[in-house]
Amino acid sequence: MKIYTRTGDSGDTGLFGGPRVRKDDVRIEAYGTVDELNAVLGLARTEHSSSELPELLESLQHDLFVIGAELATPEPGQHTMPAIGTADVERLEGCIDQYEADLPPLKQFILPGGSPAGATLHVARAVCRRAERRVITLQGTSDTEISATIVVYLNRLSDLLFVLARFANQQAGQPEIAWKNSDAD
Repeated sequence: MKIYTRTGDSGDTGLFGGPRVRKDDVRIEAYGTVDELNAVLGLARTEHSSSELPELLESLQHDLFVIGAELATPEPGQHTMPAIGTADVERLEGCIDQYEADLPPLKQFILPGGSPAGATLHVARAVCRRAERRVITLQGTSDTEISATIVVYLNRLSDLLFVLARFANQQAGQPEIAWKNSDAD
C-alpha cells in the first residue's frame, strides 16, 4: 500500500464512514489539532528518558487517538469504537493531584520555558488549549453531536500538561520564572 493516494489533491479528504469534506472543514481542524497535540506529546516523550513520564505521555497519546477517531467520524454511534469517558477524565485529575503534590504552590503567573522537557510540555499545553477551542467550534457548527466529555478531557489534559511542565522543570533543576507585570512596577 502506498502512502500517497492522490485522493486529496483537490483539497478535500474523506471522513471515516462519511462524506468527503474540504481540508479546512471545522471537523478536520478539530481532529487535525488533536493530531498535532499527539505529535508534540511524542516529542515530549523523547525529552523524558529517565522518569515515569514517557509511559504517562504514551497513554495520553493513545487517548488522543481515540478522540481523533471519534472526531473524524460524523456518526460515531453507528460504529463500534472506543470513546473517552468520565473515568479517563478522573484518571487525569488523579495525575494532576499526584504531580502537583510535589510542587511548590503557585503565587503568580510563570513564563513557559525552562528545561527542554518542560518547554516542550508547555508547547503541548498551548496546542491542547487550541484543540479544545477547535472542538468547541465543531460542537457549535456540527450537525452531529460531539461528546461533551471530549472538551472536558482536553480541558483537564491542558491542566495536567501545565503541571507536568512544572514537574519536568523541577526535576531538571530549572527555576520557574515569574511573569513581571510592567504595570505593577
